[in-house]
Amino acid sequence: MNLHIIDTGYFKLDGGAMFGVVPKTLWNKHNPADEKNLCSWSMRCLLIEDENRLILVDTGLGDKQDDKFFGFYDLHGDATLIGSIKKAGFSPEDVTDVILTHLHFDHVGGAVKYNTDKSVLLPTFPNATYWSNASHWQWATNPNPREKASFLKENILPIQESGQLKFIDNEKSPFTNIDFIHVNGHTEQMMLPVIHYKNQKIIYAADLIPSSFHLPLPWVMSYDVRPLLTMQEKESVLKKAAEEKCILLFEHDPVYEAAVVEQTEKGIKILERGDLKNFI
Repeated sequence: MNLHIIDTGYFKLDGGAMFGVVPKTLWNKHNPADEKNLCSWSMRCLLIEDENRLILVDTGLGDKQDDKFFGFYDLHGDATLIGSIKKAGFSPEDVTDVILTHLHFDHVGGAVKYNTDKSVLLPTFPNATYWSNASHWQWATNPNPREKASFLKENILPIQESGQLKFIDNEKSPFTNIDFIHVNGHTEQMMLPVIHYKNQKIIYAADLIPSSFHLPLPWVMSYDVRPLLTMQEKESVLKKAAEEKCILLFEHDPVYEAAVVEQTEKGIKILERGDLKNFI
């Protein structure tokens, strides 16, 4: 198995929304906001070579929305999904599987693209099976008013229409070396891949723990539909990470790719954080 960090650029979100009830005087020390109260966040995906499979976890924001849409999020940085995949030595045609942790636009946007004349939306990875789960798919395609703006039909429906969509059973993984933790605080049935790499476990934390700044239990995003449940799920995952010495891989941390944690008298704290390559 080989692992490749796939950077897809940065975007900006309101600091208050990203840190929920936590006062700005606290969170602004970690990720300082600009004059509009916006903070920069990464959209960090993961490419996994495992025997004859090339597995991509999440796909970033993509590039098919209009300028007005991107203007809300101030997309910046030089990295792109396809550019980073090519930098790793592969093409979109090489990808055999795409794991979608959930279907919010900053995680699934790159999964679908326009054809050359922008008349048809097609899967970005023509030879890949796209993996979601039945409960979350139903949730995303019949969205509640709170999340409706995050579930864009143009990101989601073309995957099903292509015939490339499959669902992961909660009890059984379709991958030899990847298990899943299913959580329901951020959105219905978000899937956190747990990658068994050599003698280590890497938890791709998606939006349960979007950054290393979000380790304290009350530091929960306002986007979460069930914030109290998020706190319980975060506590469970952090306990697992500390006890089993798992590596946490952060999707949105603008500085740190990964971290390892430890149990202390004052709770679970970061032992070390940095690039993923430093831990594997």
